[in-house]
Amino acid sequence: MESSSVSADLHIILNDICCGAGHVDDLFPFFLRHAKQIFPMLDCMDDLRKISDLRLPPNWYPDARAIQRKIIFHAGPTNSGKTYHAIQRFLSAKSGIYCGPLKLLAHEIFQKSNDANVPCDLVTGEERVFANEDARQAPHVACTIEMCSTNTPYEVAVIDEIQMIRDPARGWAWTRALLGLCAEEIHVCGEPAAIDLVTELMYTTGEEVEVRNYERLTPLTVLDYALESLDNLRPGDCIVCFSKNDIYSVSRQIEARGLECAVIYGSLPPGTKLEQAKKFNDPDDPCKILVATDAIGMGLNLCIRRIIFNSIVKPTVNEKGEKEIDSITTSQALQIAGRAGRFGSSFKQGEVTTMHRDDLVQLRDILNDAVPPVKAAGLHPTPEQIEMFAYHLPDATLSNLIDIFVSLSQVDGMYFVCNIDDFKFLADMIQHIPLNLRSRYVFCTAPLNRKEPFVCTTLLKFARQFSRNEPLTFDWLCRHTKWPLAAPKNIKELVHLEAVHDVFDLYLWLSYRFVDMFPDAVLVRDIQKKLDDIIQIGVCNITKLIRASQSAAAPGTAEAVSEDFPLSRTQKDARAVSDRHGAASTEALSIAVEAAGLRRVKNSRPSRLGSRQEDVKSYGRGSLANRLLQEGLLTQEMLRQLESEWQDQHRNGRYGFGSKRDDQHSSKETRKKRK
Repeated sequence: MESSSVSADLHIILNDICCGAGHVDDLFPFFLRHAKQIFPMLDCMDDLRKISDLRLPPNWYPDARAIQRKIIFHAGPTNSGKTYHAIQRFLSAKSGIYCGPLKLLAHEIFQKSNDANVPCDLVTGEERVFANEDARQAPHVACTIEMCSTNTPYEVAVIDEIQMIRDPARGWAWTRALLGLCAEEIHVCGEPAAIDLVTELMYTTGEEVEVRNYERLTPLTVLDYALESLDNLRPGDCIVCFSKNDIYSVSRQIEARGLECAVIYGSLPPGTKLEQAKKFNDPDDPCKILVATDAIGMGLNLCIRRIIFNSIVKPTVNEKGEKEIDSITTSQALQIAGRAGRFGSSFKQGEVTTMHRDDLVQLRDILNDAVPPVKAAGLHPTPEQIEMFAYHLPDATLSNLIDIFVSLSQVDGMYFVCNIDDFKFLADMIQHIPLNLRSRYVFCTAPLNRKEPFVCTTLLKFARQFSRNEPLTFDWLCRHTKWPLAAPKNIKELVHLEAVHDVFDLYLWLSYRFVDMFPDAVLVRDIQKKLDDIIQIGVCNITKLIRASQSAAAPGTAEAVSEDFPLSRTQKDARAVSDRHGAASTEALSIAVEAAGLRRVKNSRPSRLGSRQEDVKSYGRGSLANRLLQEGLLTQEMLRQLESEWQDQHRNGRYGFGSKRDDQHSSKETRKKRK
């Protein structure tokens, strides 16, 4: 048996181990059968295990280990002043860094610092703003946590919302900041549930943790009655929904009663969220009601008197990357409910209740439960580790490299490997495009919602043009997005505008990583601000858009925007509907990618930490098109464009499926390609 064939069989066994279909013991009979061919690979396996050994993350940050840091944990609930005290120390320091989970929070600290005459820069994935006109680096910086530097020394660092260190997707960023920041003082803010884990992690670095506990500054009361009817709304009320469809439904019903309402949900641009918050907070504005998702849980200062949960079930993603629908957690309920009666607002105390009477008892129980302790911190493979893997496995795809890395990785009990499904999704999607490994890795870490086909197809076009060494210019982007765009006339057009805004974000994100290939960041930022204004117009007229959408739908049907989990109630039938719809949306997106000729690599399988998904089977051309259009995942124009691209590629033979030539570009520098 040739060594290449043995290597391929080995990859299959390792992939079986990744997805739970095999066991490490399966390797030994394989080694015995092919001892002559595989004996030289034993050293390689040993090297791979060493590379994927994640048991000592503190050792990854020698600069931080070289200094003795002081760790202060500011622990308390929402609206307790814990972050305020940490920020005061940040402002008084000679130099400092603030690390937050959201662009809105980073922007708030950036603004607050400069207003206090403390020069502070802003750094997010898509934006760099210097406090100094000559673009000199200021001694203070506010950033999203993924963007923090572990090489720059500071006097004070603030890590906000530390409990997110357990987040299945982003937890690695908090772990990296906590272990790696080079600051004399590290001020950690968050829930008391994270105290024990932070203390244990700091014990491994030889650093002690000082805990400062805070209590809520204003009282919060759980009412003994539900709202039951929108006729009972009062000024200062906020109805919290966990579905965009519920947002649309509730907001229309409110305005049908002659009341104005502001609307905030996750996919809105930050500028639109701020404008809606400003409208709701303005005492002179007739808008006195807010309808929002849990996006209000952090990042926005809101004058809310009463939080009303329209539902208490919410879609979640567990540690294995599997989608679940369950009651909201105590942590989530406290985070949202705590927005009522904010200290310093016009309401001196907060109230919380539910829309439906049946939910109120359960909400009370949830709020009274203790928040379970945070047990583990997230980790993620670094590009350097993956490059070393590629050196030993030059024929493996990036998706398979990640699978093998996770299967061989060893972690301490205080850590877990973050879910890498989104990374693998993008890796499989761009597999047929020739890119060197480092560039491929960067594209796969791009922050996008894989449920948005327009954004996904745009990433593909970005990668394809990048691979040809053709810069992505402002004119090219305008042609692709059909800019300029008009104000939306219905909900689908509003959703598309939000997707275009995400495309501009994607361009800006890539422009800071590939400056020469995405050269027009300034121009794109200008039109993104204009697009934000257009989206604001649509949101302000959202009930008109809903009416237009429903009148355009077929008689007797109500048009709804495709979502993973549209939730209306907490009953089992609502969960069943949500499960079916979520599965359909995921399946439809996979089919859309298939239709564009972007087939997943046959041998790639989900990791043991990822959710298992069925391979896409063959579907009828007509039924596929109808289903995609009905789901709202494709428009007629997008379908024609996908078909045209597919035919061009097939006719020209430009790209072959499952091509391995791309990853070999990066291996060429250190090792000859195997024939």
